[in-house]
Amino acid sequence: MADTSSDVEGGLEQTQGYAVAYGCILALGLPLNAVSLWILLRRHSLKSPSAVFMVNLAMSDLLLVTFLPTRIYFYWTGTWPFGRMACLIIQMLFRNNIRSSSIFITFISVDRLLAIVYPLRSRHLRTSSNAWKAAAVLWLFVVLTNIPEINVFLRHSNDNDTSTCFKFLQRSSVRSAAAYLQLVVVCVLLAVNIVCTAMVLWTLRSHLSASARVQNKVNVMLIFAINFVMFTICILPVSLGVTISYSRRVLMPMVCLASVNCCLDPLLYYFSFDAFWKKKENNSQAIAL
Repeated sequence: MADTSSDVEGGLEQTQGYAVAYGCILALGLPLNAVSLWILLRRHSLKSPSAVFMVNLAMSDLLLVTFLPTRIYFYWTGTWPFGRMACLIIQMLFRNNIRSSSIFITFISVDRLLAIVYPLRSRHLRTSSNAWKAAAVLWLFVVLTNIPEINVFLRHSNDNDTSTCFKFLQRSSVRSAAAYLQLVVVCVLLAVNIVCTAMVLWTLRSHLSASARVQNKVNVMLIFAINFVMFTICILPVSLGVTISYSRRVLMPMVCLASVNCCLDPLLYYFSFDAFWKKKENNSQAIAL
């Protein structure tokens, strides 16, 4: 009996560590994304495709961090008093954030590729209206992928059990078509980001005309480096883990690490401001992103 009590206390101490980690993510992610969204809307008026993609990315991150207090409460106390539907909504927000972040990050990389490598030929494509259309298609895709996952969740959850929210389902129930689709999409998007990075790097090093248009080449490459880090550390591991159904002990740190992406995304906005938007105001030949 004492051994059982000790195991429970040890398990609670472990989950309380995740509560502290999510608390740190909340403390960083909420103000960073709120300020970023305010700056994007106040200063840039959604007149460029990158601004449109970044606003949508910031909104997705804000939705995630806004509900992190409930996750913190669950991991600290080991109970879930908010009901099954609240748990469903919060889990869907997390999964939607992973999917939308990976796609919006790729949109930003592709937009920057077009601006640097094909500045003239891409002008008719790189418009705010086209960016909003792409964002609308993305959110529709995200909502559609929720449908099978919601059905799985409702079949395998119990509204009377206050200790199962955020605990991963058994191997037979997690392997949904949406999980496999997410892994395929993430791998394809990672490949697109790598190609964009390589092409931009080659253009900046080989073409003087393109290099002259870019005011801060270091910041440009830092943006691509941040994208790669977020894919390989935050997004790919959790997508792979959910698909092949690792144990809960492996998945929990993956999910926690994936949530860190909402703290890294504001770095994209900062380096984009410094590399392009501030320079654009003073130099008519700077690349307009």
